Amino acid sequence: MAGILVAVFWAILVSFLAVVLVRLAQTLRATTRLVADVTEQAVPLLADASATVRSAQTQLDKVDAIATDVQEVTSNASALSTTVASAFGGPLVKVAAFGYGVRQAIGRKTDPEPEPARRPARRTVIVGRTVPAARGRKRNGRNSRGSKD
Repeated sequence: MAGILVAVFWAILVSFLAVVLVRLAQTLRATTRLVADVTEQAVPLLADASATVRSAQTQLDKVDAIATDVQEVTSNASALSTTVASAFGGPLVKVAAFGYGVRQAIGRKTDPEPEPARRPARRTVIVGRTVPAARGRKRNGRNSRGSKD
C-alpha cells in the first residue's frame, strides 16, 4: 500500500510539474514573439532617427557657416563705421557748429530783442477764496512800480 501511495504522490507531482512546464513554454513563446516584433519595429525607427540626426548635423554645419559669415560682415561694418566717423566726424561737427554760430549771429542782427514776458499777478488763497496780491507790496526795497519808498 505504501508503494501505491508513493506512486500516486509521484503522479500528482509530475502532473503539476508538467503544467508548470507547459505554462513556462507558452510564456517563453510569447516573449520570443514580443522581442521579434520589437526588433522588427525598432530597426526602421533607429534608421529614421539616424537619418534625422545626420540631417540635423548638416543643417547645423550650414548655420555655423552663416554665423561665421555674419560675424565677419559685422566686424567689417564696425571697422568701416569707425573709419568714416574718424575721417568725416570732426570736420562735419566743426562745419555744423560754424553754421549754427552764423545763423545765431544773423538772427540777432535782424530780430530786435523781445520784451520780457510779463508774469501774471500773484494770487493768495485765504480760506478757500482767491485774493489778488497787494499792489504796493515791497520787493527788495522797491514797490511794484520800481521806485524806492
